Amino acid sequence: MSARVIVIGNEKGGSGKSTIAIHVAVALIKSGQAVATIDLDTRQRSFTRLVENRRAWARHLQRDFGIPEHFCFGQLEYPSAEEEAAGCKVLEETVETLAGRYDVVVIDTPGHDDYLSRTAHALADTLITPLNDSFVDLDVLGTVHPETFHITGTSHYADMVEEARGRRRVAHHGTIDWIVLRNRLSALGSRNKRLVGDGLQQLSHRLQFRCVDGLAERVIFREFFPRGLTAVDDLDELTLGARPTMSHVSARLEMLKLITTIGLGNAVTAGEIADGRQAVA
Repeated sequence: MSARVIVIGNEKGGSGKSTIAIHVAVALIKSGQAVATIDLDTRQRSFTRLVENRRAWARHLQRDFGIPEHFCFGQLEYPSAEEEAAGCKVLEETVETLAGRYDVVVIDTPGHDDYLSRTAHALADTLITPLNDSFVDLDVLGTVHPETFHITGTSHYADMVEEARGRRRVAHHGTIDWIVLRNRLSALGSRNKRLVGDGLQQLSHRLQFRCVDGLAERVIFREFFPRGLTAVDDLDELTLGARPTMSHVSARLEMLKLITTIGLGNAVTAGEIADGRQAVA
């Protein structure tokens, strides 16, 4: 495969996977790259709905928003071993075909373990795991001592990623760059924030992932959904249906810095900061 395969994965729902997926896809499109996207969460279909909403709103405004070539995979609820194997083969062949036509393939996975999700993880060049800043979410990666809060072991999702890394080494002779995003961060320091951060640092050494700060808790990310918008879009009053605010500017800069930190785009410039602030002045 020649394209870069980016998988957004976490076996816990509500961590912001689809939000990260659409932002990564749109940011890469705006940087001039050809992007294909795959939604494996056929029950929720949040990623698919975002792309559909984006396409409909762009058509309504007669604007070119930058929309990826999108595919939504179906899967059986209780597959036999043969059906699982066939489904995994179809996914592998689809990604291989897309990798010959596009620069990047972005895959959003469901918030639970299944055969297609495991296959997607093994195909990843980059794995992005959004994680809400709490011990409830940290539990998918590691177990914590109730008195000291030190990490005592790895958990189910971390074990699955390690298995996927092994499959990738054998099948594709490659490695997975694993990035864990601390999502919905509070602006204020707290004991919980510090302890979760300490736990993630311990796990990052044990599991070999990069830990970076993700997105703050912002209402506007939920407001974007009906129109399929992102914080990296050129947001004006017509596109938003309201005048942009400093919250939109902050979200845009936050996302652009995140894309840069992950290694998917260029650094945010002082000009972009000034342009954003001028837009709401």
